[in-house]
Amino acid sequence: MNPRFCTIALLALLLVLAAFVWLSSSALPEVVASHFGANGAANGFMPRGMYVAILLALVLGVPSLLAFLPGALAGQGGRNLNIPNREYWLAPERRESTVAFVAAHGRWFAAAVAVFLAYVHWLVVRANALQPPVLSTTGIVAGLVVFFVFLAGWLFTLFAKFRRYA
Repeated sequence: MNPRFCTIALLALLLVLAAFVWLSSSALPEVVASHFGANGAANGFMPRGMYVAILLALVLGVPSLLAFLPGALAGQGGRNLNIPNREYWLAPERRESTVAFVAAHGRWFAAAVAVFLAYVHWLVVRANALQPPVLSTTGIVAGLVVFFVFLAGWLFTLFAKFRRYA
């Protein structure tokens, strides 16, 4: 897949998710239940402004690092790229397409992390609508299952690509 398209799509997604966090945060109380125990009960609180700032930094920052740092490292001729059959995939005739694949693949992972973080924020907003605030343990487990299924498929695709020779 074209890394330029993936980059534009990721940046658009990050803007949409940042807008979602910003707009949905208006439904939060002045003091937000921001940490929850294993049973879903709130056990940590912070001011809404701080929560929103941290969430926006996470939703924008973590995926950006995941998306662009590996691509930048791979883009240095692939010398920092650790993949199976490295010599084959980084041969001059395949280097450009290999680096493009790694960059695009990284953008997909970053997008999944961003969506997961926004989903957790949505669960926090819903939890804070309750008195006392309670996070849906079913919701967080379901989100983690979906994320880990995606991660397994993502890893399978990555290893399958570089395990075999073209």
